[in-house]
Amino acid sequence: MCDRESGQNSLEIRTIPVQQAVGAVLAHDVTEIRKGEFKGPAFRKGHVVRQEDVCHLQRLGKENLFVLSLGPDDMHEDEAAVAIARSLMGEGVEIKGAPREGKITVTAARDGLLKIDVNVLRAFNMLGDVMCATLHTNTVVKKGQEVAGTRAIPLVVKKAVVDKAVQIAQQGPGTRGQGLRVLEVKEIRKPRAGVVITGNEVYHGRIKDEFAPIIAKKIEEYGGEVVGIYYAPDDERFIASVCGNC
Repeated sequence: MCDRESGQNSLEIRTIPVQQAVGAVLAHDVTEIRKGEFKGPAFRKGHVVRQEDVCHLQRLGKENLFVLSLGPDDMHEDEAAVAIARSLMGEGVEIKGAPREGKITVTAARDGLLKIDVNVLRAFNMLGDVMCATLHTNTVVKKGQEVAGTRAIPLVVKKAVVDKAVQIAQQGPGTRGQGLRVLEVKEIRKPRAGVVITGNEVYHGRIKDEFAPIIAKKIEEYGGEVVGIYYAPDDERFIASVCGNC
């Protein structure tokens, strides 16, 4: 067996009684139909069977299950996803919810500036069997905004691959005490700004200024403060003198 479910691994699929399946990995979806309410997978391929699932599976008529046998060098996709996500994350980000089908979403834990170690991320994504996609570095983000998604690609990943991915992710400067991991949201210092609006037509009142409200709104969106709005004609010395007062 060599496909999306197994990647480059050769996995054994066994049939076992549902009572013995706790801790095993489902090799197939288990469908549930509730007339007029629901039709779809009650348990998805790759789900790790829990004790509380046994009665549910029996109610669905499942006495036996097809399960994957994981070797000592294998990791389930969700376990692998948690390991690689945590290795990528620095300050100001957090995991959103539980992993699902090897996927994890990372969100901003605060308002701020998203910083990405692009070189380390590129090396991480070149490894294969794992991946991480992010917003562009230096993007201003809000608390709760999705900033990255990472996943283990095969259903079962070799531990050696996960260990290598973690090693690559942690080679960034954040592990050397310099502050930045691959994914991080930095706090933005609240700006205090003086605004100088130039132009003879505005300075002499020939047209109404419409720029001041726009720039003030942008500054306030970042929690900043406009300390003054000044007007100047098209005169370099006049402009320089006004800027000196800001």
